[in-house]
Amino acid sequence: MRSSDAVKKSMHFSDEGVVIWLTPVNAATAGADTAPPKGRLQLAQKNKEFVPHLLVVQVGSVVEFPNLDPFFHNVFSQFNGKRFDLGLYESGTTKSVHFNRQGVSYIFCNIHPDMSAVVVAVPTPYYASSSATGALTIHDVAPGVYEMHVWAMGSSEISLSDLERRVVVSAGSVNLGTVTVDEAAVTPHSNKFGEPYLRQSSNY
Repeated sequence: MRSSDAVKKSMHFSDEGVVIWLTPVNAATAGADTAPPKGRLQLAQKNKEFVPHLLVVQVGSVVEFPNLDPFFHNVFSQFNGKRFDLGLYESGTTKSVHFNRQGVSYIFCNIHPDMSAVVVAVPTPYYASSSATGALTIHDVAPGVYEMHVWAMGSSEISLSDLERRVVVSAGSVNLGTVTVDEAAVTPHSNKFGEPYLRQSSNY
């Protein structure tokens, strides 16, 4: 399935990072192979950043969180998706999280307040995220009827639910048209204890 110029954000300079996924409606399509991919999935900590910032995974996937910085990190998420706290771990070590439920997990470091990432866990192998131009392609979608779902940073659940619709996929390419999402300002987050971050030295 191809969606050319599929995503347009209002109030933003880039159309990158909007996620679209398709969930099958009929039983025949739902019976297709939906096992999570066996490839390695990583959200690395490097230069006080999470790389990549956005990671879309299928429910059941395991994501590694390697610490590639020369100092400690403490990765955690206490939001709508998978809740976890990996604790303090040192440079050169890795911890993993099993994303066994659908949802959006906002990922932070309890030491470095400017570090953030998002893991979107979806119950289907048919998903993609948009490029900086707003284009995306969902590959190898089996013919059938699907519900289309959309996620975008800062968009309300109500506005995103309004974008849901049924899509009929045939043997050829299907164009999803243009999807426009609203984007609000992202509010500052607290540490894992629900408190403001302390001022940090630039050395760690």
